[in-house]
Amino acid sequence: MDQAYNLCIIKPNKSAFSETFIQMHIYRLGGNKKVLYGGAFPVYDHEDKTLIRSKLGLLLYLIQKRVFRQKKIGIRTRALKNYLTENKIDAVFAEYGMVGASVTEACKLAGVPLVIHFHGADVFHRDTVAAYADLYQGAFKYASAFIAVSGEMAETLKQMGAPADKVYTASCGVDTSAFPLLDISASARDFLFVGRFVEKKSPQSLVRAFKIVHEKYPDAGLWMAGTGPLFDETKNLIIQLDLQGAITLTGVLKSDEIRALMAKMRAFVQHSVTAANGDKEGTPVTVLEASSSGLPVVSTRHSGIKEAVVDGETGFLVDEYDIEGMAKKMMILADDTHLAAKMGNAARWHMINNYDINLRINLLDRIIQNSISK
Repeated sequence: MDQAYNLCIIKPNKSAFSETFIQMHIYRLGGNKKVLYGGAFPVYDHEDKTLIRSKLGLLLYLIQKRVFRQKKIGIRTRALKNYLTENKIDAVFAEYGMVGASVTEACKLAGVPLVIHFHGADVFHRDTVAAYADLYQGAFKYASAFIAVSGEMAETLKQMGAPADKVYTASCGVDTSAFPLLDISASARDFLFVGRFVEKKSPQSLVRAFKIVHEKYPDAGLWMAGTGPLFDETKNLIIQLDLQGAITLTGVLKSDEIRALMAKMRAFVQHSVTAANGDKEGTPVTVLEASSSGLPVVSTRHSGIKEAVVDGETGFLVDEYDIEGMAKKMMILADDTHLAAKMGNAARWHMINNYDINLRINLLDRIIQNSISK
C-alpha cells in the first residue's frame, strides 16, 4: 500500500465509545494521517489547537454559529482551507454526511478531493437531512466518492441526488482476529445486547420479547450493555415486568469486557426499528462482532442488518416490532445448542468472507487513492 500521500480524516467527536469504526479507519487507513474534530465542522487540528488562530476570529466565528446559527461561515472555511494547503493534504476523508457537506467548500478552495463516509442518521434522520439539504447538494456535485454502509443507504443517497457512479457500498468491518470463534455448545440460555439505549434500537421491544422467553425458560438471562436516553425507561419496564433477576443492565463496557460476556452467551439479540423521525441503523458493528465470535444473531429486517445476518443460516430475522416473532426465534436457540453453534459457525464465515476489516480498509484505500489520481 502506498503510504506517500497525506490524508486528513475529519470526525465530529474527539472520542466516543460507540464509534469504534472511526477508530478503525484512523488506525488502519493508508497514508500519512492527520485527524481533525469538533462537530459538523472541525474546530480543532491534529495538535488539539483551534483551526482559527486569532482570538478575534474565534469570537466572530462563535457569534455567527451560536447567535445567528449559520452553517456557512467564511472565516472557518478559510481556516480549514489554509490548514489543508499548509499541510499539503492530498485527500480528505469525512466521517458522517454532515461533516462532509460542511467541509466541501474548504476542500474545493484548497483543490483537495473529498470522500464522504455516511453512517446512518446522516441519511435517514429527516430533520438532519433537511437541515443540511443545500450543503448536501453541493457535496454531491464536488465530492469524489460517497460511502454507504448498506445497500438500502446507497439507494437512498442516489435518490437524494448523489451521482450513482460515485456511490459505493461498504459497511463497517470487523476485526475477525480480535473476535475469534467461541465454543457456545455448552452455553447457558443467556442472550446479549450491546448498544445505545435509543429509539432505533428499541430496547423496550427486546425486553418485552425476552419476557415471553423467560416465561417458558425461567433459567434464561438477558444481558444489556450500554446506556442512553431510554436507559431509565427500559429499567422501569424491567421492574414493571418483574424481570430484575433475569435481566442484567451492565452500563457501558470496554471491548475486552464485551468479549468476555460473549463467551458466556447463547446468542446476540437486537430489535432495531425505524424511529419516528426516520432515523435508522447503518450496519451495527456489535452485530458484526457477535457474528465473528460465533454467536447467532436474532434481529430485525432493518437496514444493513438484512445483509449482515443471513436469515435461517447465521441467525434469525423478524419484522420490526414483531415481539412474539422475536421471542419464538430466541426460544428456538434457547432450546437447541447444536443449532446455535451451527449458525454461529456460519456467521463467523460470513464475516470472514464479507465483512473482515482488512477487506473494508483495502476498499476504502482504493477509493481514496482513486480520488487523488483523478
